[in-house]
Amino acid sequence: MAISKDAPVFGIIGGSGVYDIEGLANKRWQRVESPFGQTSDELLFGDLDGQPMVFLPRHGRGHRIPPSEINFRANIDAMKRAGVTDLVSVSAVGSLRENMPPGTFVIVDQFIDRTFAREKSFFGSGLVAHVSMAHPVCRRLGDHLEAAARQTGISAVRGGTYLVMEGPQFSSLAESQLYRSWNCDVIGMTNMPEAKLAREAEICYATVAMVTDFDCWHPGHDAVTVEAIVKVLLANADKARSLVKSVAPLLHKDATACACSCRSALQHALITAHDARDPALVQRLDAVAGRMLGN
Repeated sequence: MAISKDAPVFGIIGGSGVYDIEGLANKRWQRVESPFGQTSDELLFGDLDGQPMVFLPRHGRGHRIPPSEINFRANIDAMKRAGVTDLVSVSAVGSLRENMPPGTFVIVDQFIDRTFAREKSFFGSGLVAHVSMAHPVCRRLGDHLEAAARQTGISAVRGGTYLVMEGPQFSSLAESQLYRSWNCDVIGMTNMPEAKLAREAEICYATVAMVTDFDCWHPGHDAVTVEAIVKVLLANADKARSLVKSVAPLLHKDATACACSCRSALQHALITAHDARDPALVQRLDAVAGRMLGN
């Protein structure tokens, strides 16, 4: 599918059901090759009310891939190759706060990365780069998500810290209590290094964290049943589809997007001298860093 380089392209990385959006036209599943390996699945291309959109199921269709085995680099690289400019991550999380009960959507603004078994950068020996992660999500994109949530009547909290754990096991009670003492709000397994890689790829990125249950710190946690969690998951998926449908036209009309600082994150990040750069790595970075490397 040919997409104009000047047009904003709305990307979504999420779970089952989110791509099943009423009004998504010209749907087409297509594999996008990446020099960083295979993506979680094919990408779904389509148009939503005239807004080009690309969806990628993070765990693959049927939820085949556990968090630690997701090829985050291939996923983000493929999104960049597909022309994605604005990327929304939709993720199921546990709540670490009494005032964020199941069913709440949190438009996250901070992360604490506790993962340790994942490739976290496109760069490395032969081409070193250091991007800022002080503010790890795009405020402009968060504004649009907040406005879309209001329009659709979704209970959404603006701002919150997402503790990203390695998994696949859930946290112990001691860990859950520790994370609460750190002022974390929600906990999940998937948004790191996704957010870091999106920043390196100069893609505007935001997270909608969908609370399915309280983490094990909560005294009522043991009373939560699988049926109750599934019920919340299904309700959240319905809300997420509504949110996506509402935010698409806001992105389409955003005349300030081109000036967003996320899209120039590499401007002062590359530190390796030109004559010391590894040509093979430079070639692999043709999509992620082509703007800076002259590709």
